[in-house]
Amino acid sequence: MSEETSGEKNFAPTEKRKQDAAKKGDVLRSKELATAAAILVGACWLLAAGPWLLEGLENSVRASLQWDRTAIENFAPGALMRFALIATLPPVLLLGLAIFVSSLISQLGFGNGRWVLKNLQPKASRLNPLKGLKRMFGPNGLIEMGKGLLKIALLGALAAAWAVNNVDALMGLGRGNLSSQLQFGWRSLVTLLFVLSAGLLVIALIDVPVQWLRRMGRLKMTHQQMRDEHKDSDGSPERKAAIRDRQRKMAMGALRPVMADAQFVISNPTHFSVALAYDVNKAHAPIVVAKGRGDKALAMRELAAELSLPVLEYPALARSVYFTTREKQVIREELYMAVAAVLAFVLSLKRGEKPDRPRIDVPAPLRFDAEGRLEVANGP
Repeated sequence: MSEETSGEKNFAPTEKRKQDAAKKGDVLRSKELATAAAILVGACWLLAAGPWLLEGLENSVRASLQWDRTAIENFAPGALMRFALIATLPPVLLLGLAIFVSSLISQLGFGNGRWVLKNLQPKASRLNPLKGLKRMFGPNGLIEMGKGLLKIALLGALAAAWAVNNVDALMGLGRGNLSSQLQFGWRSLVTLLFVLSAGLLVIALIDVPVQWLRRMGRLKMTHQQMRDEHKDSDGSPERKAAIRDRQRKMAMGALRPVMADAQFVISNPTHFSVALAYDVNKAHAPIVVAKGRGDKALAMRELAAELSLPVLEYPALARSVYFTTREKQVIREELYMAVAAVLAFVLSLKRGEKPDRPRIDVPAPLRFDAEGRLEVANGP
């Protein structure tokens, strides 16, 4: 079976395919990176805002454990709860906000900042138990299970190592005052979070390339898909017209100062244009001011119309001048008679006369086809 009919996905995804997939929500995602970012940001926040939150916790605990006759006679648990919330809720809310923003940035960064609302829509396929079992026990499910076991093993080893170094101090909690116990417990918690975040970062550094490879494999293209995409993009008439229009505008911008010196344009209606000028004080024969083919030739004709320059259709003469003379050079001596006849016709028009259009004869050795080949060489 040939490559074109096999349907095998052997081609790397194009930029268009990756962009289309991103629009549908298929972007690079790493849960491990999001988890690591959340834990790390949380640990940094707890380290920076620890005194604030610790003070709130200390005041809450102290107020809850202090009793006197007034507290018993006017027992108000609601007031104690409000006091505890006012003391501890602001730093906790800011902690939650920091974790949310870090998780969001870590994921949107891979998706080029793309927020796909379509992913929030409910999908009936996710409620299908058979498809759920297939996801669980399929290749992807096994990969995720393996990642989970490795993550548990690594984080468990890190936590065990941390506990071995801190177990004696933790067991001694309760023998000091409340403030010192809370501070030590807080420092221990923050240290544990930094240790775990380091392990999660290691896992994320492994997971991100794996997710990238899986996505590239998922987006690989068949030969037919490559052909269809090329046809839909570069091959569409609208795109070709837009490219030609843009190229013509660019050419017109560069040609405008040059065409200001031209006196007339000789053209082949669909392929070639040659702008010429004759000044006896500068040269002994007409000079090619500008020449072009395709879009540039069309741009020259449009500029000629703007500048009120005569455009004369002499296909054989236009091709002959185009292929035998460079820009800013005098035309070939063999073409003097033909160009002189055209120049005389143009000057007559400028004087207001209405002469007959001259018949031009291009020497046979200077007759070219559209590809620049001598026509005499292609004859019988």
